[in-house]
Amino acid sequence: MTAPVFEEYEPACDCPCGGCVEQRRLLAQGLSLRAGGHPAAHGARRALVLVTAAGVALSATGVGAGEADADTGGSAAGAALGTERADTDPDPATPQGASGPLYGRPSAGPSPDHSVDTLRVTSRAAIINRAKLWVSAKVPYSMTKYWSDGYRQDCSGYVSMAWNLDGNEWTGSLSRFGTRIAREELQPGDILLFHNPSDPTKGSHVTIFGGWSDYTHSHYFAYEQTKPTTRAQSTPMAYWNNSASYVAYRYKGVTGGNSGAEADTAKPVAFPGAKSFGPGADSADVTKLGRMLVARGGGHFYSVGPGPRWSEADRSATKAFQRAQGWRGAEADGLPGPDTWRYLVEGLGKDIPATRAGRPGGSDARPAYPGKGQFRPGRSGEHVTQLGKRLVKRGYGDHYVTDPGPRWGEADRRNVEAFQRAQGWRGSAADGYPGPETWRRLFA
Repeated sequence: MTAPVFEEYEPACDCPCGGCVEQRRLLAQGLSLRAGGHPAAHGARRALVLVTAAGVALSATGVGAGEADADTGGSAAGAALGTERADTDPDPATPQGASGPLYGRPSAGPSPDHSVDTLRVTSRAAIINRAKLWVSAKVPYSMTKYWSDGYRQDCSGYVSMAWNLDGNEWTGSLSRFGTRIAREELQPGDILLFHNPSDPTKGSHVTIFGGWSDYTHSHYFAYEQTKPTTRAQSTPMAYWNNSASYVAYRYKGVTGGNSGAEADTAKPVAFPGAKSFGPGADSADVTKLGRMLVARGGGHFYSVGPGPRWSEADRSATKAFQRAQGWRGAEADGLPGPDTWRYLVEGLGKDIPATRAGRPGGSDARPAYPGKGQFRPGRSGEHVTQLGKRLVKRGYGDHYVTDPGPRWGEADRRNVEAFQRAQGWRGSAADGYPGPETWRRLFA
């Protein structure tokens, strides 16, 4: 007989069909134990190989499927066959990184909650702005790699970054930094956390709440670190699976929307002094300043991420933030003083205004709407590229597999639809084709 031919394929990361769901689960189970795979998965895979080989042999001898099932009965091989059904194990493996310091920095101590007593004060706007940084950068998911800011590239590392914690936490420790709240009390910057204590690699996950995406509060705008890259999209409350197990938490150091008791637990970071900044300065305080400025809208001043050595980018971003507060003269010289530092640390004042193409001094004018007819299959033009780049910048580029281009395609339509649905629109108002209001909001 002719041996069967098996073709391997890469499952789509967001395809809901049974085949892709099952393949994603099997690929996750294929992780080594060292990389966070589940021990049971390796036994199941070995049994599956045996069953597959046995199936080919049985076919060669003419034994029917019914006879093979009768022979396997309740054996391990039969159990392995059972794991092939997508509906028996819908949750992919979610390997976890452990609590630890920021990459490249020494540990602050053996206790997993060593930083709870020195929380950094932040605002909801600052949390969301920090979350958007990874969305815009399309940070790849990894439980072993670290982004340039020192945070681990998994879901809990992402929340650690957004909450501006002084180390990398995991789903088993993040609750220490928050106060449990009811889902009805959720506000932007809060999180929805599911930690599976019996097997943390089985379904444990955490997302950042970005606001309700519909008036029924059945969906919300979730910022999350997941494969393949960081994304932000409308998500059913509380998640696609294990929904009932997710718990809402509010960061203890957030300003606004929390009780006085919670606010009292947060201690602001003291101003390190004027000597820590300016030409020749080289310290972690400069990096901290740069990151806070990026979170407040100053990212376009940096060609690379903020670093410890003082640069013209630091001065320009600081000056832009100072001028955004209405300060002039010596109060807006680009060198942070106590007031500038306090505004940044506590999330006070106004953010740095956006500039066209990310250039200081550029025009803030919104491009004119070219007309709905320009966004149809087969149409091509600069406005399509402009639309695509804006979608990516706003965090709605999940469906692009390459950089946005001039030819209108299904990826453009699906990304526009995601943006429209995030506004709470449904039906014909969320058909994926940009109208004047979609354009206005997208470029606002």
